[in-house]
Amino acid sequence: MPLFRGRQPASSVWKRFRSGVDAFTFTEDDGYFAAHVVANAERVVELFHALSEELPPAVDVAIDDVRTGRAWHGTHLALPDVRDAFARLKLLLTSHAGVEFCVHSEDDQLTLTPELELYIYARTDRWLYVLLGKGLMESNELPGAAWRLRAADLDPSLELQDALARAVEQLGLEEA
Repeated sequence: MPLFRGRQPASSVWKRFRSGVDAFTFTEDDGYFAAHVVANAERVVELFHALSEELPPAVDVAIDDVRTGRAWHGTHLALPDVRDAFARLKLLLTSHAGVEFCVHSEDDQLTLTPELELYIYARTDRWLYVLLGKGLMESNELPGAAWRLRAADLDPSLELQDALARAVEQLGLEEA
């Protein structure tokens, strides 16, 4: 039986080993809502995967590989297939970065940037409550990005390239 019990859910592994506070900004502009999430790389990639579960059963996907300059897209894909393909990439994305992964529907868009930042765009404010429920803190201002990626900045990663090729094939994506 725990000695100290607060209103927050029990700590998980990510909370013990993260650096700093996981936070997000949430804005509304002309009826559209946007969230920008800042956390460590592992947490952002995990959040992207977890939040994708909130999307409808059929989604569109766009993947852009900064290293190679190649991009792929697909429409009306089964969400479980997209989540499975992304789950197989999580560790490599966290380790190597350099890939933009975007999953969207008519009302919502989740984007993991090549710099491992998470952006959410939506027609409703529901993501505010989802993010708060995931233990993130809303903030008025987040630190600016410390880096932006160019292909020349990235070391080659054959393992990531192979995994991307498998994901593209698994999802039946077309080159853009």
